[in-house]
Amino acid sequence: MELLIKSFADLSNRELYYIIRLRNEVFVVEQSCPYQDTDEKDLEALHLFYKEKGSDHILAYCRLLPAGISYADCSIGRVVSSMQVRKTGLGRRMMQQAIDFIRNEWKEKTIRISAQLYLKAFYESLGFIATGEVYPEDNIPHIEMLWTSE
Repeated sequence: MELLIKSFADLSNRELYYIIRLRNEVFVVEQSCPYQDTDEKDLEALHLFYKEKGSDHILAYCRLLPAGISYADCSIGRVVSSMQVRKTGLGRRMMQQAIDFIRNEWKEKTIRISAQLYLKAFYESLGFIATGEVYPEDNIPHIEMLWTSE
């Protein structure tokens, strides 16, 4: 398994295809949530993902967004893991890599996310704190959460 972090321009056509495929498999099909997944934020994001060595198959993915794109703070979004790696710790490892990258490379001290409510405890275990009320996003309950290094 290998970890990659790439800008949109640096993604290969195959990597982009398999990222979109995984996001659609989980967010659209598995969660029965038809919505417009691709957005212009992808163009501004860094794409962090794990893929099988020697394969195009994406195992886990998230996008890192600079401050001012989704929120005044930088953010992590489209966090997703394939079924085959759930409950293995890969999602936790990926999120920690994302946090570490933002903290060390971008020198940011806060990260804001829009978390699906059922994953609130997972994000809390990574240091995120709920900052608002539950709200529907694409008919799925979400909550805004904030991570700070201080």
